[in-house]
Amino acid sequence: MTSGPLAAINAIDQIECGKDAAKHFSFDAAYRNLNHGSFGTFPKEITSTLRHHQDACEARPDHFIRYEYKRLNDECRSAIAQLINAPVDTCVFVPNATTGINTILRNLVYEPGDVIIYFATIYGSCHKTIQYLTETTPLEAAKVEYTYPCSDAALLASFEKVITSIKAAGKRPVAAMFDTIVSMPGVRVPFEALTAICRQNNIYSILDAAHCVGQIPIDLTTLDPDFFVSNCHKWLHVPRGCAVLYVPLRNQGLMRSTLPTSHGFVPRGEDALVSPLPPTTKSEFVNNFEFVGTVDNAPQLCVPAALAWRSKIVWKDLKGEEAVMAYGVELARRGGDVVAEALGTEVLENGEGTLRGCAFANVKLPVELGGDAGENVKVAQ
Repeated sequence: MTSGPLAAINAIDQIECGKDAAKHFSFDAAYRNLNHGSFGTFPKEITSTLRHHQDACEARPDHFIRYEYKRLNDECRSAIAQLINAPVDTCVFVPNATTGINTILRNLVYEPGDVIIYFATIYGSCHKTIQYLTETTPLEAAKVEYTYPCSDAALLASFEKVITSIKAAGKRPVAAMFDTIVSMPGVRVPFEALTAICRQNNIYSILDAAHCVGQIPIDLTTLDPDFFVSNCHKWLHVPRGCAVLYVPLRNQGLMRSTLPTSHGFVPRGEDALVSPLPPTTKSEFVNNFEFVGTVDNAPQLCVPAALAWRSKIVWKDLKGEEAVMAYGVELARRGGDVVAEALGTEVLENGEGTLRGCAFANVKLPVELGGDAGENVKVAQ
């Protein structure tokens, strides 16, 4: 293909991980990007795809938004669904993981005695959402306490202890929210086992997988969580902001409203769906999230381009997604070791060696915190 949104990517033969790949990004020559996790970035070749969709929208705004966007959005949902091994009708897009988590939590209906479980290293905005809900609904919250480095077994045991405590108090643990990869500190969580414990206890598993897609492999058909949301603009090289929200068919009836509520909402007692877009045979869930309001949807339309670019990546004998993910983990491991050796300290890890199974590294600084300075720090200093 010599033209079209993927022309620049299709012209690439292969990209070697490391300095060769770095040349494809728009970093300032004097800037070394060590914090990819907070906001992400994307290759220059994907910029042409982003601009292509933005230009197409501006050329014929009404036609593009009402007709062309719907077709492209379905193609992008199909692409991300294939990557995470999930049925396409369980996947929709939201602007970011925070929006996705809020959408899930604010749609669930809480009764007196309901308790949501969260973990000590919860992301700040997610914690504040829970705090807000405990002020405005009957929901209560319970925290799983731990300090890193702890073993996966200890973390699971602490979770089960909290579940037992809630039930012993005559209350109902209705949901549990946990990460796939914690951002502060950057460690991998035994989310597979946590999801299984939720299933055994009839608790909704809500996975804040903000750092998952593009960083580590994920198979949602096998994992089978109740809810899952992951940014695509962090580790999948999709422009900001774009996140995938996965809700299995069994739970889609619970997600009645988008955030904000828009045309796809169907009030109780009504069966007619009113939308500014043309009629559709898609499910209420998919249709609800297809059009939430007038925003720039071009970033999510870049998912196929990001996957195409990543398919060109090679490292050792690996290619594509395997190469990107394996290189990221190895780079973080080597980088963490180098810095720890230079500082005469150590890298955060547990006895099982599971915390570093991601593209993050946490190095102990050669400083001591005294008094109450580290009171709220959940990482051993």
